[in-house]
Amino acid sequence: MELKYLTTFKTILETGSFQKAAERLNYAQSTITLQMQLLEQELSVKLFEKIGRRMELTQAGEGLLPYIDAVLEAVRQMENYGQCGHLLAGTLRIAMPETLLSYQMHQVLSEFRKLAPDVKLSLRTPNCYEIREQIISGIVDLGVHYDIGGYGASLVVEKLRDYQLVLAGSMELKQEACDFITKGQRKDICLLTMDKNSLYHRQFEEYLRKSDITLNGEMELVSTEAIKRSVAGNLGVAYLPRFTVEEELRCGLIRELPVSIENNRITTVCTYHKNKWVTPAIDLFISLLREQAAADGVSSSEEASDKNLYKGAE
Repeated sequence: MELKYLTTFKTILETGSFQKAAERLNYAQSTITLQMQLLEQELSVKLFEKIGRRMELTQAGEGLLPYIDAVLEAVRQMENYGQCGHLLAGTLRIAMPETLLSYQMHQVLSEFRKLAPDVKLSLRTPNCYEIREQIISGIVDLGVHYDIGGYGASLVVEKLRDYQLVLAGSMELKQEACDFITKGQRKDICLLTMDKNSLYHRQFEEYLRKSDITLNGEMELVSTEAIKRSVAGNLGVAYLPRFTVEEELRCGLIRELPVSIENNRITTVCTYHKNKWVTPAIDLFISLLREQAAADGVSSSEEASDKNLYKGAE
């Protein structure tokens, strides 16, 4: 069995199509198709099926995925076997939400680049639920995201720190429009978001539902910066981590609107697969995350090792 066939198989899953996999691997699309046909013949199973215009993984393909991941991970460890244990090289694939990447990770990433200049960083910004699935499937090595639970027994999860959430609105809002506490309201205000599946968007929607507060629609924008500009321009309100809007609140460009949410905080965690070889690069990045959390006065190294590290949460 050709190892490159397994690599191609994983690349198809990572990119979402045969065509994109061909572009990443610098193959002709016909080569990708042929490799998968040969792999299916060797394994005696159908790996992909065409549904509409998309190629979807079959149930048999899903069943084989853990074995393919194990083979590729073993090859990766073998390739690094002859290297010194402290050598920082290779590629580190990390997934984190756009809010964390844009507003919280600059110092960690900068320090990592200084300490590991030979490590190629591959950064992705899916939502937290997608990150969890990408860690489980082996698409990324490390996830840094908000705690959504449901990790099962296959992931190692380490708590980093907590962040406060805030409902942000325009300075131009009238007094009655700022009331998000009185129940049973119908408000002519739009809810702004970058991702309807984000953890804090779901939390705020649940708060609105329980409070019987109905807003006049939702607007999904491309970035947190676009949301903040839209809030300042009185196009709607947005529920966001406070660190994303601290400067605008301090400068009086937007205002914080009071809400009656019992726990308006979210927790960040880093996650990786329990079968993942913790390379020196992964170990260094996690150490830098811990140092940042400790420097923020949220957790100590003792708490991180004794309390915050757990396997198979929920």
